[in-house]
Amino acid sequence: MPPDHAATEAGTSVQETQFTAIPEDAESGFRHGDGLLTTNGHVPNKHDDVAQSNYGTTDGTANGSSTKGDITTDTPKPVASPRALAPDLLRGLLMVLQAVDHCSVSQGAWRHGVALESEQDGNIVNKWNDPVPWTARMLTHLCAPGFMFLLGMGVVYFGRSRSKLGWSSWQMLKHFAIRAFALAAINQLVFTLPFGRGRLIILNFVLLALAVNYFLAGLLWLATNASEQVIARQLESFYASSDDEVERPLLQNETRHSSAKSVTEWAMRCSWHIHNGILLALAIISIAWNQWLSPHHGHCPLDTSPGYTGPTEPSSTRLGPWFDFWFLTVENNRVWSGFPPLSWLSPAILGLLYARIVLSRKWKPYTINASNALVGALLMLLFVLTRLFHFGNLSEDCLRMSEQLASPGRNQYLASFRSFFYITKYPPSFSYMAFTMSINFLLLALFGTLPEKVARRIPTLLTFGQSALFFYVVHLMLYMGIASLVKTWFGHELDHLDPMTGKPAVGTEGKPAVT
Repeated sequence: MPPDHAATEAGTSVQETQFTAIPEDAESGFRHGDGLLTTNGHVPNKHDDVAQSNYGTTDGTANGSSTKGDITTDTPKPVASPRALAPDLLRGLLMVLQAVDHCSVSQGAWRHGVALESEQDGNIVNKWNDPVPWTARMLTHLCAPGFMFLLGMGVVYFGRSRSKLGWSSWQMLKHFAIRAFALAAINQLVFTLPFGRGRLIILNFVLLALAVNYFLAGLLWLATNASEQVIARQLESFYASSDDEVERPLLQNETRHSSAKSVTEWAMRCSWHIHNGILLALAIISIAWNQWLSPHHGHCPLDTSPGYTGPTEPSSTRLGPWFDFWFLTVENNRVWSGFPPLSWLSPAILGLLYARIVLSRKWKPYTINASNALVGALLMLLFVLTRLFHFGNLSEDCLRMSEQLASPGRNQYLASFRSFFYITKYPPSFSYMAFTMSINFLLLALFGTLPEKVARRIPTLLTFGQSALFFYVVHLMLYMGIASLVKTWFGHELDHLDPMTGKPAVGTEGKPAVT
């Protein structure tokens, strides 16, 4: 829906006012963040006359002043607004699911993946994992795209709130850069140095990708705001110049001021829609390039020897590892990166678009929840279509289970329940993103329907969602410390290699290596 722009006076133009693609609103309670890194929002005040929902508010003012262009005027000042609980609840749930996954990996409790082979572009899959680890892995697939989506949302909420406080674009750009650098520094100090074993210069689980995409999302938001003003002014000037060529009777001239107001609002709405379309196109392109850059375009070789599972190392392009680092997984003597930043940019852009729409006007909670559910259903339909018509997958001809071998020539994804939901994560395929974001939108719809009192009583979710970076770092360090003791006392050599060292893995899994 386009924004409402009823605040401009007759005769004013885009050039004469501070252009905003969406109406000015109170600083949202949603904790701006980079997927994991969050900051405190305002504490709600029972006397605030604001509409409340689990997505925050866009209304509520008090006396104050602001600067528009070069003119300082008395304008309403935003008041404290309640936090947006639905995104916090979603982030908290994703943290819990991620913790389960990290626990199993650190202890070597089971193989990491829905299959015994890596969920990587171009890897042939011969055997499914056991039911419990398969289920756990399918649930944790939601985490990375969910964090990136919330990252994009946080950028918009933060940028809007700081604009109300008078921050300049340069101040916000500096803030985005500092926080991105902080995330990258934490990744290096907490993970690369202790776990890189003295040989790795970069160890990227997910924080480095979050850092890069947080900064890129901030840049994109600033560029979008600036570009919207330019496009709106051009549209208004074009319309005005065409209108001036027509001679007006005296009575018609009396309505010219009201007409100018309508033209200004029309230009703003058009520019807002144009930029939303651009963001949607960028979100699609930035997931599609994972398919385009795949050395084999997501297909496994058909003529292989028995037991072949694909390349022993991640796929690479001819442009070298430093280019691949941004788009493909990299594993060599100096760099181990499972989350190439630009291959995970798409959900961050989608989060930007989503937050722009949510903040574009005062929506009823029912409308937001119903829209989230509808988007989730459409994305699930899109995922089903990728299975039926073989597009957007990075695993074509890669499933070689008994069910596929029993029915050669049949659609591999329709051979079994687990085959239908096999998705490639490294790098993420279009089908992976459609499936995971479908569930994330449905979860947002569910959390959005909860009354605030109920939402705040859900054990741990809000706590984890509101202190995600702290929880992420602490739980990983704790798991790694416990794992060193557990593996020393109860561990044994397993029947597969450790992807970090290339040596036989050690863990507590009940399937020791056969000697």
